Amino acid sequence: MNAIQTPLFGSVDEVVERLAAVGYLANTAVATTVYLADRLGKPLLVEGPAGVGKTELAKAVAEATNAGLVRLQCYEGIDEARALYEWNHAKQLLRITAGQGNESWDATRDDVFSEEFLLPRPLLTAIRRDEPTVLLIDEMDKADVEVEGLLLEVLSDYQVSIPEMGTVTATRKPFALLTSNSTRELSEALKRRCLFLHLDFPDADLERRIVLSRVPELTEKLTDALVRTVRVLRAMELRKAPSVAETIDWGRTLLALGMDTLDDDAVRTTLGVVLKHQSDQVKATAELHLN
Repeated sequence: MNAIQTPLFGSVDEVVERLAAVGYLANTAVATTVYLADRLGKPLLVEGPAGVGKTELAKAVAEATNAGLVRLQCYEGIDEARALYEWNHAKQLLRITAGQGNESWDATRDDVFSEEFLLPRPLLTAIRRDEPTVLLIDEMDKADVEVEGLLLEVLSDYQVSIPEMGTVTATRKPFALLTSNSTRELSEALKRRCLFLHLDFPDADLERRIVLSRVPELTEKLTDALVRTVRVLRAMELRKAPSVAETIDWGRTLLALGMDTLDDDAVRTTLGVVLKHQSDQVKATAELHLN
């Protein structure tokens, strides 16, 4: 049985409006790609530097459509058991021990490899949901190449094979969004199954609007100063450029300290909010002449 494809959005304009309603300001290119991924039923691969809103996009889509969010956080060494499913071995052992001498092994085996002993992980959980679901596969580039093979079956047919129980096929396709910080190149096989979106740091006008939407207490003058300073910092060769979230945090920090201007003293005092490496702080202090 083929999975039902029920669109979450009716138009590109609707994507813009509904994402904005939950605080995510998407430009036309982002909204169009989200709309197409939803309409075509294809996974969406979002690449870009850390802190540009890739993960937040998945969260916003889920919130805007009242869909459940299922997240698979990738990391080095993640395997099938953590991504798809695993068996509750402790519980299985107790069941086997309890059944010794009272029933045949065939009966015991059929029982221990049943739903009661299955521990669904994010991919299987998303496949089995009947409600609208956003499947976020976060930081795909941190996982080993072998994990991509596990995803091919899921992202091609939205199904998972469990040898002891058979194949589980989705009745309703989740909206799948994969993120990557481009620390390694993902396989061509995986990319072929996805639509692609590159997110970069927003331009000054969009970042100003984002900050004001999240921290409306800020004055426009202070917001302009924040955005200008952050853009100067991003132009430096730093280990970690400030993210949009850190710009927002900087604005909240200034409010908490009662500061209404971003002068040299304010920057020097609060630089640790946006720069998290000592070498970056030293470099920025020198280039901004804060000594």
